[in-house]
This record gives sequence, C-alpha cells and structure tokens, in this order.
Amino acid sequence: MGDTKIEWTDKVWNPLSGCTKVSQGCKNCFAERLFPRVYGRDVVIANQCIEVVPFTVRHRKFTDVKLHADRLEQPLHWRKPRMIFVNSMSDLFHEDVPDEFIDRVFVMMALASQHVFQVLTKRPKRMMEYVNDLYNRREYSGLHLCEQEWPLPGVWLGVSVEDQESANERIPLLLQTPAVVRWVSAEPLLAPVHFSRHWLPSEKPLFSERNGYDPRLDWIVAGSESGPKARPADLEWFRSIKDQCKAAGVPFFMKQITTERGRKIPFEAFPVDLQVREYPEVKS
Repeated sequence: MGDTKIEWTDKVWNPLSGCTKVSQGCKNCFAERLFPRVYGRDVVIANQCIEVVPFTVRHRKFTDVKLHADRLEQPLHWRKPRMIFVNSMSDLFHEDVPDEFIDRVFVMMALASQHVFQVLTKRPKRMMEYVNDLYNRREYSGLHLCEQEWPLPGVWLGVSVEDQESANERIPLLLQTPAVVRWVSAEPLLAPVHFSRHWLPSEKPLFSERNGYDPRLDWIVAGSESGPKARPADLEWFRSIKDQCKAAGVPFFMKQITTERGRKIPFEAFPVDLQVREYPEVKS
C-alpha cells in the first residue's frame, strides 16, 4: 500500500481509514467507492465489547473509523524523499480519532523529516484547535517541540472546498493554523469560488506576532469530480481560480478534468491555458 495515481503527490499513507460525510463535496466520495475493495474483509464487534458473550460480528462499514497503529512507522522506511498524502481514505481530524493518535501521526511526520506530508481536512476547526494546542504545550507523545522547528517544515496543512460556502467556512480557520504551507484542494469543484483578498498574498501584509507576517494561502489545487456519478464542472470556474492565483503569485495546480461520464481526460488534452501544474516553494 502507498503507490497512488493522485497527480499532486507521490504516495499515500493511511494510518486510519473510514469517514463520515460533512458536506456536498463528500456525496460521491472516492474513498468510499474504493473502500469495499481495500477493506471488504474487515469486520467489527457489533456491540463494541468482546467480553459480552455471545458477541456479534458484522462487516465493517465505511463510516466505521479504524486506527491502523501498525502503519504509523511506514514513512520511516521510505528512505527516498517523497511527497506523501496523509489519509487518502479518511480525515486525520475526524471526531472519532483521539488526540493521542493524532499526536503519534505528528511524531512520525516530525521524525520522517526527509518527506513532505500533505494533510487535507474538511474539519478545519479541530485542526486549528489541535495544532495551536500542540504549539502551546510544546510536546506530544514525548517528542519535545523545543527540539523541532515549528511549524514542522515538512508538514503542509490544507482544507478541501467545493463551493463558496465551504470556502468561506474552512479557509479562515486554516489561516489561523500554523503551517509552513497552507493549501486548498478545490475538488470536486461544484461551483465558482472567489478567493478573498484576505486569503491571498498582498503587497502590504499585516503583521502577526506568532506567525510573522499575516498568513495567506500558499497553494491551490483544483479539479472536477470523477466516477460514474460525477457532477459537471464549468472550465471557466477553473480559469477564474487560475487567474486569481496568477494575480496573487500563488502556485496553481490543475489536477483533473473529466468527461460527462466522469472519466479523466489526459493532461495533454486539457485546454492549453489549463495545462498548469505548479508547486509552492517550501519556506525556510
């Protein structure tokens, strides 16, 4: 497990799996479609207590979030530096994931410093609260933050958005979260999104005591929905985001364009003006 066809990363790392829907962007979830093939043999104790006899067993559902402690050390064994998408099959900040387990994930991301870890969530409030708490307590699972650069240089934190409403809700919370790279995945894009001037770099940034200059977005990825039930996206929505990024000097990555039946179009067949795949420069 680990290889992926996701265009903006090299590998996926799933220390947990399973999730629940929070917005329209989740309706045709790719992870949920993939779940039966990858985890179809998983079972759970239906009454959650194996000491009760007789107990019942059922097939695990996608909504059953499972922690995979045995996978935590995987990035330490990937010696070649890679970009790693954290939890393609779940959300690290899901409400069913204990803080102690998130601590262990951050420990691994800190120790496997040869890699870049790309984290995405649709639960930015919990991410903001967790990361700021982590900064304040200065240690996690025995690893002292005073021994680490902060924010962790190899951890990019981002949010997924699908329309203006989700962008308005999630991006301001992301920008209150310490990170070397703050990014947005606008996929599946279901409506136009205008990125506020308060979210993009400006010529006169405001000063913030904790983060230096007031944070703005560092990277935006966009793509249409794929799969048999894919909802259509207007190419003008992507052009608008690309133009907004260009005007603000923010790298833009056009991930995927799909047909009416949800099939991916090869990158070479994209309209020429949307053949753009840029990455952010890592801050020093």
